[in-house]
Amino acid sequence: MPDWKSHLAVSYNDGIADVLISPLRSFTPSFSLNAEAQHSCEASHIGVIYSPQTLSFSLTVDAAGPAAAQLTMLALGGTRFKILLQEAGDERQDWAFASVVMEECVITSATPSTATVSGVPSATFSGFSLKAGATPLGASDAVTVPR
Repeated sequence: MPDWKSHLAVSYNDGIADVLISPLRSFTPSFSLNAEAQHSCEASHIGVIYSPQTLSFSLTVDAAGPAAAQLTMLALGGTRFKILLQEAGDERQDWAFASVVMEECVITSATPSTATVSGVPSATFSGFSLKAGATPLGASDAVTVPR
């Protein structure tokens, strides 16, 4: 049973260096890899039709920290960047993937939350990626999309 001493870290590359996004409330990558069976009048399931892949993400950060300002600047500038989701910590056996990389990311929306008397406001950033890859824990070969 894992000790859960590690955590997932999200960082982006600003073209010069990797910048850690912290504190991070949530990160949700989404990979839509659409395929459907091809049928004809004579037979069914004679082939497969692939639709373009959709690689999108949503991440929420505290609006009081530097991450919200950094991501806002990327969004307003239309700057492409890379998101690297990797395991961090002393124990490296808690997660199924060694890394997930979303490259050529573009932010399409930024939504700050309402400021309240209690609690830190947050900002949610959503966008898409032109390329993605994943490396399973203990494997050396990554799988990439598009291939």
